[in-house]
Amino acid sequence: MKDKDKGLSDNKINAIFNVFKSKPNQSFNYKQVSRIVGAETDEERKHVLDILKEFTRQKTLRRATKGKFRLNVQQKSQQRRIKRVITGCVDMTANGYAFIISEDVEKDVFVSQHNLNHALHNDIVKINLYNTKRTNRFEGEVIEIIERSKQNFVGKVEISGKNGFLIPDSRQMPHEIFIPADKLNNAQNGQKVVGRITDWAKNMRSPIGEIVDVIGNPGENDTEMHAILAEYDLPYRFPTKLDLIAEHITENITDAERAERRDFREITTFTIDPDDAKDFDDALSFRIMHNGKYEVGVHIADVTHYVLPDTQIDREAAERATSVYLVDRTIPMLPERLSNFICSLRPNEEKLCFSAVFQLDEKANIISEWFGRTVIYSNRRFTYDEAQQIIETRQGDLCSEILILDKLAKILRKKRFKAGAMNFERTEPKFILDEKGKPLGMYFKESKDSNNLIEEFMLLANRKVAEYIGKSQKNKKPKTFVYRVHDTPDETKFNKLKEFVKRFGYILKPTSEEDISRALNKLMADVKNKPEANLVETLALRSMAKATYSIDNIGHYGLAFPFYTHFTSPIRRYPDMLVHRLLAQYLKNAKSAEKNYYQELCKHSSAMEQRATDAERASIKYKMVEFMQDKTGCQYEGIITGVTEWGIYVEICENKIEGMISIRGMNDDYYYFDEENYCVTGRMHNKKYTLGDKVRIKVVRSDLERKQIDFVMIADES
Repeated sequence: MKDKDKGLSDNKINAIFNVFKSKPNQSFNYKQVSRIVGAETDEERKHVLDILKEFTRQKTLRRATKGKFRLNVQQKSQQRRIKRVITGCVDMTANGYAFIISEDVEKDVFVSQHNLNHALHNDIVKINLYNTKRTNRFEGEVIEIIERSKQNFVGKVEISGKNGFLIPDSRQMPHEIFIPADKLNNAQNGQKVVGRITDWAKNMRSPIGEIVDVIGNPGENDTEMHAILAEYDLPYRFPTKLDLIAEHITENITDAERAERRDFREITTFTIDPDDAKDFDDALSFRIMHNGKYEVGVHIADVTHYVLPDTQIDREAAERATSVYLVDRTIPMLPERLSNFICSLRPNEEKLCFSAVFQLDEKANIISEWFGRTVIYSNRRFTYDEAQQIIETRQGDLCSEILILDKLAKILRKKRFKAGAMNFERTEPKFILDEKGKPLGMYFKESKDSNNLIEEFMLLANRKVAEYIGKSQKNKKPKTFVYRVHDTPDETKFNKLKEFVKRFGYILKPTSEEDISRALNKLMADVKNKPEANLVETLALRSMAKATYSIDNIGHYGLAFPFYTHFTSPIRRYPDMLVHRLLAQYLKNAKSAEKNYYQELCKHSSAMEQRATDAERASIKYKMVEFMQDKTGCQYEGIITGVTEWGIYVEICENKIEGMISIRGMNDDYYYFDEENYCVTGRMHNKKYTLGDKVRIKVVRSDLERKQIDFVMIADES
């Protein structure tokens, strides 16, 4: 088959490569190659020449003599003795080499670009671990790619002739992807696209691929936000067919359905949410009982009443596992009709809920608890600011109810911290955006009493649901359940944190494992409102393990709860839907659910949660760079947040925006990186810049394409 108009197919491109691979010591010109692969027309022969030039640019081929090409055979590396074979994860650098992180060895294993054998960032690989006398580090060579982390890559397409190549955005993808003309999918030169690797022959330096989606033109807000989602393999469109299916789900509640539920419609009920929220998945009810005790109902949208297991909407929700929150948009887990209308606990509407109802005394002791399905009627929708105003002024709608709940929440919060819960209250950056998504200003959102009120009752419901399942099976094998677990801090990272905070005069000396949280809480209190607060809080968080989902309960260290789950946000988290289903079954005395099914969903949900978090951070970083574009030449006070062999990272004190000072650009001395002491040092004058140092910088560049802000030290200006 001849490709007269579209260029050459993958098969012919591979055939061209195989001509040289089969005879690595022989040279060919483009006419000889054309004849061998069956390229008969002038157009096809021209494409053969273009591909030979592209292979030469990629260093797969080299020019032997004028007009002739031959395979670029790499020199075989020096023979080394294989110590053993290990498995690990690839941590790729921007320079193309990598380190393999493995539980089989203490140190990360260095692998040169040549020895990666097409392994990419986050791939799970098997490597030969070598004995080497040249350096103190472990070295290795990839011998098998066990699992690819991704096949799709986001970047800019560059057209050369009729073919093209994709230049990936990620610095951790060091290879351009060659795109044959018939696989460009109508992409135009310079556009942002999603590409997929389709073939990568063993001796080929770069892979062959195809464009699977054209995102749009660089610099446009929608294009850049969609590109961030695509980079983390997150969906940026909701399937139209699922929206159509959701349109046929009725919002009507029948008398028969009401009769099967506990009725809370006559009890005062309200929601408190951010002012821009649309999906209200939790509400509180409140009344004073005849015995003087307080009844507090935590009412959660009954999503699983509408989304049945293994339906199309359920399968899509399981795959997404979470809603994703970027700077300017929410990418929902469920169709909008469900998340913003049918399930959302909107005011003055009857809604179906799954509820946790507690009786408490005035000291917030739990007298009784009840779990089950309910029907509610929300009397009022508050924003956090409105509820805060009521707490501060002691006036307004439902003032009495809110003040009592605030009092109870503060007691619950105090008890939690006394039990060893950690208190990380990081400020959250928010942007004021125009209609095109351009940041006009930024501010920092802080938690206040109204936020804490909702948080404490959600924590109570999550904890008590987990306890009900985990503790109720006395002398019996625990039933399968989805827990939210959090392990103890990493000892090595925690010791590094202890050494680091000494630089600021803080002593972190817990006397026992249980005392670590109290020591950290004291540290957080001591650094509050100090210039180094954000840096110390960031490093403290990095010393902590990540919370994940699991069927094996180890407790939640950060909250100091021996049992904890996620029950309160089923509109935006799939594990909460799983918890609702399991709780409903166990309330009916059902047998324990199948373990492997739920453990796989826990693992997948944890991974998707991390992707969503990374995408959110990337969108914040992009908007920070965009916000600084008109600040070139401005000077700021900053604090050093990171030092590397290539640069010093500085966070501006007033807005927490981070940029980098290139070591090569520091022209008052020759600086080198001292990894052991977290600093860079000048060879001539011994000037040191270390983590936590306060410096004055000037903004010299805000590069949206690289998502990087460049600074210079004021003292180092030429």
